[in-house]
Amino acid sequence: QVQFVESGGGLVQPGGSLRLSCAVSGSIFNIYAMGWYRQAPGKQRELVARITNVGRTNYSDSVKGRFTISRDNAKNTVYLQMNSLQPEDTAVYSCNSDMGPTLATMTRYWGQGTQVTVSS
Repeated sequence: QVQFVESGGGLVQPGGSLRLSCAVSGSIFNIYAMGWYRQAPGKQRELVARITNVGRTNYSDSVKGRFTISRDNAKNTVYLQMNSLQPEDTAVYSCNSDMGPTLATMTRYWGQGTQVTVSS
């Protein structure tokens, strides 16, 4: 089994910052990429940011320049630094991890999610 421990969500005022973290443990094998997705009420889940095991990153256009994803491979942990938060960033943020013996046989595992609310 794979376990996720997500933390760092909460309530913040517009313009504020939060740092999410997600630690993966359990039956871990060759983590290729880790990422953050979010889902707002009534909307589809969308990619926020993703980082590979060699540090290659990609971001959604809506968060570029405001959010930074990083990763500690030794700790199997991914972080999301979120700055200049806006009400439209309000969502449940979930981390995921792509693991498997080869790229062709990767399986995506998901954390339970953490609520981020941006409101004055």
